[in-house]
Amino acid sequence: MTATSTLHFLSRLRFITNTKPHLIPSPLSIPFNFSLTSKSKKQIRFRFFSMASTEPKESPVNNPGLHTTIDEATKGYFMQQTMFRIKDPKVSLDFYSRVLGMSLLKRLDFPESKFSLYFMGYEDTSEAPSNPVDRTVWTFAQKATIELTHNWGTESDPEFKGYHNGNSDPRGFGHIGITVDDTYKACERFQNLGVEFVKKPDDGKMKGIAFIKDPDGYWIEIFDRKTIGNVTGGAA
Repeated sequence: MTATSTLHFLSRLRFITNTKPHLIPSPLSIPFNFSLTSKSKKQIRFRFFSMASTEPKESPVNNPGLHTTIDEATKGYFMQQTMFRIKDPKVSLDFYSRVLGMSLLKRLDFPESKFSLYFMGYEDTSEAPSNPVDRTVWTFAQKATIELTHNWGTESDPEFKGYHNGNSDPRGFGHIGITVDDTYKACERFQNLGVEFVKKPDDGKMKGIAFIKDPDGYWIEIFDRKTIGNVTGGAA
């Protein structure tokens, strides 16, 4: 079988079965004999790549390893928290509540281990239960919270050098993101409040997004829904 006839066969197979390109068998696995030259193999590979590239970027064919059939066992899962270790809760609570407008959803203290947890978020705390245990359960039912972890004593320890923010070598964790109504107005307010910037909205090539630092140096991306499409349009 020639490369041309093989491609014709694959095209017919896709048409007849209405199968997505990534589910069509490889030309090298079709159960009959034929020989392909190196050039023919490249043509077939290009054909398959072209077919795959017509799929959305988020399709499994363009993202090896991605599963779209969700396991029933995970149907109740959701992203609940990101944890930051902090040096001084007084300073961090001021930043996340006064500067970013979050509320303290729940505080948990562990005297034996000498640390406290502060869960911050944008939920309405007037809806939180008054019973302490019930409030903990309510807090853990909220999405996208920040868990600030304070190991007692770091705020007054002169030898404590702070925590790694993930953005210096060795790099790892990057940042969290906050959606605001207007990036430029928000950043003007942040500047007036003395917030440290990593990137202002008009710095660099990506105009309209900013990065600020919290008191422990963790990066926070600032963006709004009005401009994020334009900022990332070339990558969409």
